[in-house]
Amino acid sequence: MDPFDEGAGGLLKQPKSVWATAGASVVAFMGIGLVDPILPSIAQGLNATASQVSLLFTSYFLITAVAMLVTGFVSSRIGGKKTLLLGLAFVVVFAGLAGTSGSVGELVGFRAGWGLGNALFVSTALAVIVGAAAGGSAAAILLYESALGLGMACGPLLGALLGDASWRYPFFGTAFLMAVGFLCITVFLREQPKPARKTSLLDPLKALGHGGLASAAVSAFFYNYTFFTVLAFTPFVLNMTPYKSGAVFFAWGVLLAVFSVIVAPRLQKRFGSLKVLGGSLVLLAADVLVLGYGSHTTAVVCTILSGAFIGVNNTVYTELALGVSDAPRPVASAGYNFVRWFAAAAAPYFAPKIEEWTDLHIPFVVAAVTAVAGAVVVVVRRKALTHEAEKLEPMHATEDGVTVFAN
Repeated sequence: MDPFDEGAGGLLKQPKSVWATAGASVVAFMGIGLVDPILPSIAQGLNATASQVSLLFTSYFLITAVAMLVTGFVSSRIGGKKTLLLGLAFVVVFAGLAGTSGSVGELVGFRAGWGLGNALFVSTALAVIVGAAAGGSAAAILLYESALGLGMACGPLLGALLGDASWRYPFFGTAFLMAVGFLCITVFLREQPKPARKTSLLDPLKALGHGGLASAAVSAFFYNYTFFTVLAFTPFVLNMTPYKSGAVFFAWGVLLAVFSVIVAPRLQKRFGSLKVLGGSLVLLAADVLVLGYGSHTTAVVCTILSGAFIGVNNTVYTELALGVSDAPRPVASAGYNFVRWFAAAAAPYFAPKIEEWTDLHIPFVVAAVTAVAGAVVVVVRRKALTHEAEKLEPMHATEDGVTVFAN
């Protein structure tokens, strides 16, 4: 079935409930890159250092990682719709409070609450979209991936447009948009059936006992360190106005979306998931190394280009995590994301610290090394990863379950 075939209940012909959830997903993913263009402005406005401001990412993703153990526990007890609304409510409250912050400490704390809300929402959104979509899982997953890419592209753009007037406005804007999403889901989304079996807090950790899933999680951990070095540290290196920085990361997000949704599945079909993943990780390592040592123009080009490799990696890692083990997909995804999000919390903190201890180039050397380490794990553990990876149909392998920031 062609997911774009409207007559088959494809991508463009979905119930209002699916569009409401997908629209809120766009805003949720926008929140990840929203602060990118305004990081220097926040530092200036709150008299903070780059490493202090980077804690906005660290607190956000640290809470997100821990919350992976909780989201399945919650959603299996109160249902998908209520979990979505609970997550949105957290984001509305804490994004709004972030805009009122009087110190970097307050802002970091409010971002942590925002991270909890985002974890509850995005960890449930795909399962809800799949359950409510017309035409099966293929169109639903493609719609979710499209929402992810659009959100990652538009987040920096919105941050730049609102942040040019004040660094506080992007936070208020996100709170408003999420409030609209809350109302849309309340009106249009029916409650989804609860799972037959309730998820325990330890189930995601037990799932990591599977060698293939553990290998995918460890490789993704190293990759995520590279990914979030680019996302959280590069704005300080580029040192551009919010508009220019927003434009750079908008182009980065567009490449991420295109390569995640369109290019990655075709590469997987031709070369296989593991070869594509290993090659993409090595190319990403080379890209960030050139970014760190090149001229300003080269750094801009490499930042944008990294979106292509990140888009490919996101898609392949998501499918590996959901298909490599026999654990229920929501449980497997929670365990996998629990591991990898710790790297997303670590990179924004350590990259500027490494610069303070050494020089501007070394954080990118470390990021290149971690990308290669991710590729090494794929090569060394290929037997554990190959059995199920070869069965996957790119982008359409899931029929149920949860993925988080696919990346």
